[in-house]
Amino acid sequence: MLAMSAVAQETAAPERTPAPAGSQVSGLATKHTSGVPNKNDHGIHVNVDLALVNVTVTDPYDRAVTGLDPSNFRVFEDNIEQEVLTFSIEDTPVSVGIIFDNSGSMANKIGSAREGVIEFFKSSNPEDEFFFVSFNERAELESAFTNSIEDLQTHIMLTTPKGRTALLDAICFGLIQMRGARNGRRALLILSDGGDNHSRYNESEIKRLVKEADTQLYAIGIFDPLQYRSRTLEELNGPSLLAEITEMTGGRLFTIENPNEIPDTAAKIGLELRSQYILGYRPSNKAHDAKWRKIKIKLHPPKGLPPLKVYARTGYYAPSQ
Repeated sequence: MLAMSAVAQETAAPERTPAPAGSQVSGLATKHTSGVPNKNDHGIHVNVDLALVNVTVTDPYDRAVTGLDPSNFRVFEDNIEQEVLTFSIEDTPVSVGIIFDNSGSMANKIGSAREGVIEFFKSSNPEDEFFFVSFNERAELESAFTNSIEDLQTHIMLTTPKGRTALLDAICFGLIQMRGARNGRRALLILSDGGDNHSRYNESEIKRLVKEADTQLYAIGIFDPLQYRSRTLEELNGPSLLAEITEMTGGRLFTIENPNEIPDTAAKIGLELRSQYILGYRPSNKAHDAKWRKIKIKLHPPKGLPPLKVYARTGYYAPSQ
């Protein structure tokens, strides 16, 4: 039986594993403890035999759907169907980075944003770990990976909004920090109220970094209507950029206009992370050519269900050696 917005139950499968999500283990070659990483850092790729993909399914009311089984999914890599070898819906631990907009424009939203992060923590697994990055003109690591929700809440409450918005640099910095994660499942939760206006990284660079990273990105965007936004190209394009980079990782952007909606939205993201399917397959293409491989998940739900939507990462880079 299918469940909407419920805790996932295990389903019979050919083979099970609670292994980490993602088809590549990748990151950036140099670890930084603060500030923005060097733009000349290069990605590293680690060969793996089993590609693992996190998949979220939602109903027309945007609620997570659980209770599906392996026969409801088909996996394609570069338009070639792959055999699903493992299937898991267990609540495995997640390593999460909170990327928190602390720029001056957040002054009247900061209380709701803080409450949103606290609500997100309430859905956590005891084995989850978190780090906390705040950003305005510069990304700062406020707390390295920890299991202590109390310590994180203290750091969050001490944030003081000021300055401009280096959103892209903060996302990049979060991906750098994620290299120290101990859990295979990894996610960034981004809270921001506008587009970038102070980063060293540009859109094309951040898209490349996101594609290389084995990390899901979720974002809560508190955006002004288009006619009221600032007129820089970066600020105008902020929502569309966040939507694009989150969706390519299997996450998504939640756009809201009322800051009071932040806590419920954050709680929803937390539940979604607990309601994901993990599909595993061995890629039929064995070439070590470092090329981008497209992933497509097709859903064949049981009869009688309303239209469902699937979220999954759009691809990965093949190993180079």
